Amino acid sequence: MNGVHDLGGQHGHGPVVVEPDEPVFHQRWEGRVYALISLARRRGLFNLDEMRRTIETMPPSEYLAAGYYQRWLDALERLLQEKGVVDGPPPVAAPSVEAPRVAPRFKAGDLVRTRQFNPRHHTRLPRYARGRAGVVELVHGPYPVPDRRAHGDGSQWQPVYTVRFGARELWGEDGHALDSVAIDLWEEYLE
Repeated sequence: MNGVHDLGGQHGHGPVVVEPDEPVFHQRWEGRVYALISLARRRGLFNLDEMRRTIETMPPSEYLAAGYYQRWLDALERLLQEKGVVDGPPPVAAPSVEAPRVAPRFKAGDLVRTRQFNPRHHTRLPRYARGRAGVVELVHGPYPVPDRRAHGDGSQWQPVYTVRFGARELWGEDGHALDSVAIDLWEEYLE
């Protein structure tokens, strides 16, 4: 999904303000939202990818006006309604699932290229890294594919690869020749 949430590498948003000695929570309610989300996820009410999808589909003006934990709170409210928890029967935890054995297509040291696509749904492949070449550093997994898990389908598992991209590959001459970015990517994102 090419939404307002995917700002990586974009210009015009001003500098990132770093607050020295920034507290984890600026207000007490933020810690409570964190605790509620953690509890809901542990109870199996929703998963991390469903939460990300819900945040990513916020109206752009609301997304930009909301702070970090306000987005979490909005997602929590929407997910509890979507799942029928707020007015429905008591929640039932999702059954635990053992990871299937899946042979990876790539190995450390392989040169790979990310797919170039414009999804209409949640994805963990950032826009700035689409259609770019990188080198596999590590092979992990398998893990559920977040693009489908965000919509409640956790049945498809794939290896995940840490892929390192040179800054110039991602941002052209604006990238420093010695800088790089490592991104964890599911196999279906790679060619």
